[in-house]
Amino acid sequence: MLIKAITSLEKCFPDEYPVSKHGLSSFSMLKNERYSFQVCFRVSEVNTSSMHATVTVDSPLADCVSLYRVRCTPAELPIFVGHNDGNYLRTEPGLFPDVLEPFENGGHVSVSNVLHSVWIEIDPKGSFPASAYPVTVTVSSGGEKASVTCLCEIIDAELPPQELIFTQWFYVDCLMNYYRTGFYDERLWTAIDSFMTNAAKYGQNMILTPVLSPSLDTAVGTYRKNVQLADVRVDGGEYSFDFSKLGRWVDLCDKAGIKYLEINHFFTQWGAAACPQVWATVDGEYKRIFGWDTPSDSPEYRKFLSLLIPAFLEYLRTERNGSDRRCRFHISDEPSLEQLDKYKELSDMVRPFTEGLPIMDALSNYEFYKLGLVDCPVPSTDHASAFIENKVPDLWLYYCCGQMNGVSNRFLAMPSARNRIIGTQFYKYNIAGFLQWGYNFYNTMLSLTEINPFNESDAGGFVPAGDPFSVYPGPDLKAWPSLREVVFFDAIQDLRALRLLESMIGREKVMHEIENGIPEITLARYPSEIGFIPSMRERVNALIKKHTR
Repeated sequence: MLIKAITSLEKCFPDEYPVSKHGLSSFSMLKNERYSFQVCFRVSEVNTSSMHATVTVDSPLADCVSLYRVRCTPAELPIFVGHNDGNYLRTEPGLFPDVLEPFENGGHVSVSNVLHSVWIEIDPKGSFPASAYPVTVTVSSGGEKASVTCLCEIIDAELPPQELIFTQWFYVDCLMNYYRTGFYDERLWTAIDSFMTNAAKYGQNMILTPVLSPSLDTAVGTYRKNVQLADVRVDGGEYSFDFSKLGRWVDLCDKAGIKYLEINHFFTQWGAAACPQVWATVDGEYKRIFGWDTPSDSPEYRKFLSLLIPAFLEYLRTERNGSDRRCRFHISDEPSLEQLDKYKELSDMVRPFTEGLPIMDALSNYEFYKLGLVDCPVPSTDHASAFIENKVPDLWLYYCCGQMNGVSNRFLAMPSARNRIIGTQFYKYNIAGFLQWGYNFYNTMLSLTEINPFNESDAGGFVPAGDPFSVYPGPDLKAWPSLREVVFFDAIQDLRALRLLESMIGREKVMHEIENGIPEITLARYPSEIGFIPSMRERVNALIKKHTR
């Protein structure tokens, strides 16, 4: 049996072999950090006695170890044609490692005569003293048995709390579709709980909150399933509201550890021409009262918002322990300069009701911020230069399918190092927040049909594989993480470690340590070698250890 321990930045394709991977023999981590690595293996023969393998861990840290089988997912569209910048692993359709399936049945996995990978996640939660601990992983299959040992050093220091605000858009309707649940029935609430918990575990501390159904990725004139948390009544032309569902949503956020509530966009995407769908019980009949047929400047919709927004903020303030201060608001997603006047009109409409809480939107034209139309502009990583040059405070970034050349992203076909480098870039540019559009978008383009994310990773050829989601809908209403999701969380841990080191030696020396011997790192230029980030983190950890008292 061939076996090797490798870093989390490798991707093990079934048709490759362990000998081509960089080996891992030792690593360090801080006391409250989570560290992931892989053990890849290939059995010599597969017969009736060796179609399964047993994976065990022998270590003083064994109780802190979680095991996942790395499964492949098909990708018909790894990249857009003609956009290979040279930093992709593969560009042809095929199978790409991504799904992290939790081990069950005592660590037994099915095997064949291809390369397999097991994901090992160590989470001491600060409960182990600083020391070096061996971690031995053994794989047994049929008459074969092989082991590999890594030495894990826990450093007597802790990462500071996460300051980066991080959101990936959470789609309740996609959970309803995949799991065939009813409208906020108990099965749906169970799924929401699991997917929220997974999101928070891997760094998300803000969640898209559908007070109204989000008007995102929806064809004009069509509607995704109604998922609004606000129950609206209209009796004799007068509005009233019940926010019980919103209260339960906030309770789940608190349970998971999600701090910020990202309120859905109040107008449609790409131009803000219309209103989102709004459903209400009108004189006893439940029906849609606003939607594509309602212009965004509708006086009646303005009246509705003037009542709705203060009402749910008051509910959050009085019934959910001041949670109104956790809210952030959206006008419309990705407006262009041609829509600046319309955006100004709608921003001016909404702002009197939001009690001074921030308005944020993904947009890449500096004029929107310069004119004061948005408090928190969120430019894409390849259009951020004007915002950086003008020293916009507390700057956010986003990426989606369009950020495919040069900059960091998390497509299946990209190296994991290209995913993780963004944590170092966050540090360099003092980035305050990050947004990505697809936590669990299980639809095709414009949500015309549904997909099974285990079979289709590019939203029906809409975007490069891996762009529409970073979590998988496992059985029993449980979220399964992806390899890409964990690697991005490692980027956030890098950011926290760099900030800890800065508190010890100063920012200038930290930047020198990062960029020593290499060209200046920018959002579009950075080392692509797979060993750069692990080596940099080991140097950072060594300096933290040196300066820890």
